[in-house]
Amino acid sequence: MPYRSDNNPEDLLREAGCSEKVIMHCRAVRDVALEYAERNALVSARLVTEGAMLHDIGRGASHTILHAQLGADHLRQIGISEEIARIVECHTGAGLTADECTVLGLSPRDCMPKTTEEKIVCHADNLVEGKKRVNIESSLASAMYLKRKVRQRMYHLAQDVEMLCG
Repeated sequence: MPYRSDNNPEDLLREAGCSEKVIMHCRAVRDVALEYAERNALVSARLVTEGAMLHDIGRGASHTILHAQLGADHLRQIGISEEIARIVECHTGAGLTADECTVLGLSPRDCMPKTTEEKIVCHADNLVEGKKRVNIESSLASAMYLKRKVRQRMYHLAQDVEMLCG
């Protein structure tokens, strides 16, 4: 289905096979992300809103780490902007390098958040478990299974977003 500007992100999530639980999580991430976006006049609230709402669209196809790349590819196929697709592609943890993607069996793409909007959505996703907001310390404690450098990257991303949107 080609993308139309009147497509509601929730409709796109449902059409992609996402559950109501995923949609509720996306709403919670959107709300947190908008709190940050509203603190920086240079941030596109539209990109943050759409990116946060669609960040887990790939969960309609997979509940593995692959969901971010699948979601980004799906959005590109239906004509969603590259800016939104990149937010989706870069939202896991604190992003993934091309080498990390290769090790994880993903396409070897640079999935590191670079724009402020990408960083905000990535950080907001780290602050929402299900539909409940948590602090960065709790998020990092829940991520103890990840390598130390990945947890450090999450912490530095949090600091970066706080500085950009403080």
